[in-house]
Amino acid sequence: MILLDKPYVSGFLQHTILENGYPALALSPKEELNLDGRLNLISSDQAKSMVEGEEVPMVYTNSENSIDWIEKNLQQTKLPDLIDLFKDKVRFRRFLKEHYPDFFFEEIHIDDLLTVDASGYPFPVVLKPKVGFFSVGVHKIHSVEEWNETAGKVESEVERVNRIYPASVLNAGSFIVEQYVAGDEYAFDAYFDSTGEPVILNIFKHYFSNEDDVSDRVYLSSADIIHEKLRPFTEFLEQVGHSAGLKNFPLHVEVRVTKEGKLYPIEVNPMRFGGWCTTADSTYFSYGFNSVEYFFSQQKPDWKTILSGREDKLYSIIILGNTTGVEPDDIQSFDYEKLLQQFEHPLELRKMNVADVHTFGFLFCETDRSNFRELEQILTSDLKEFIEV
Repeated sequence: MILLDKPYVSGFLQHTILENGYPALALSPKEELNLDGRLNLISSDQAKSMVEGEEVPMVYTNSENSIDWIEKNLQQTKLPDLIDLFKDKVRFRRFLKEHYPDFFFEEIHIDDLLTVDASGYPFPVVLKPKVGFFSVGVHKIHSVEEWNETAGKVESEVERVNRIYPASVLNAGSFIVEQYVAGDEYAFDAYFDSTGEPVILNIFKHYFSNEDDVSDRVYLSSADIIHEKLRPFTEFLEQVGHSAGLKNFPLHVEVRVTKEGKLYPIEVNPMRFGGWCTTADSTYFSYGFNSVEYFFSQQKPDWKTILSGREDKLYSIIILGNTTGVEPDDIQSFDYEKLLQQFEHPLELRKMNVADVHTFGFLFCETDRSNFRELEQILTSDLKEFIEV
């Protein structure tokens, strides 16, 4: 079954539910989720009875907001504990300690950020909420002086985003500080099948505008990226899945890979693919198969066939976060048509209310490899050119 909740349910996911007859539970009023009235919506009691007696039922959700419902209603399954293992970044680091014995990390309460002795930290370090999402509250810090400056900003930042996400999604009462890993960052969707075998459904390289950038703007997938990283990323999942006993479990993973090829996990997001219906939907527009259908039917992509003929194409997800420096309430409009004119082949544009979610929307694109400059331009843009104040 599929759990649906805020902040966004795409038309593509709704079409997937309708076409396959998947039972779906709406955890917010269907009017607020803009749900199609034809969806096969079930009640909370029906959902609980459907998974009765199953240790790891096959459940997918579009949003981590649904974690609250799972924790309250599916205690008889292993899902709440598996979710906590991955969402709690401190517990996750401890879980991986055997494989990364020299990796530095430490938990800090928000009230101690300004008073902690940071002089012994192996700068640069990354500071982020113990339970977090969407790069909210994430900072790369180079020195003790910069630590003190950043700590002073965190409280107001947390107060702003706590109005959008529940504590199960973003809990900034505690933070984790961990060593920064230099290397390329990747994100990918995968699931573990009924036998515990991991299946990777896409791979995206996360591009940054500069060395200190920790934001989400451009995620890029291509035949080269998938061919190069499919095997090592699968081997990492085999390691994690064996230790945690994962079966029938979807997830979205973020990792860094050093120049030497060593993989360091950043985080594993349970029960879903990319947030806001991004990576899974983009995979269909880019590569022609439906990740949610593959999960429920236990299918594995035939990458050789899928990537044939796409060798010179780049497929991107562009996240239009509000980097203008202008408060959302002061922004009158965003010129989406002007934005689209800057790309050779937009695949899907999703407009958002920046006042509600601090994001103008998402854009999926296909770009010829020779035209990479169009992605470089949006990567470094502050988006001021598209707004009217």
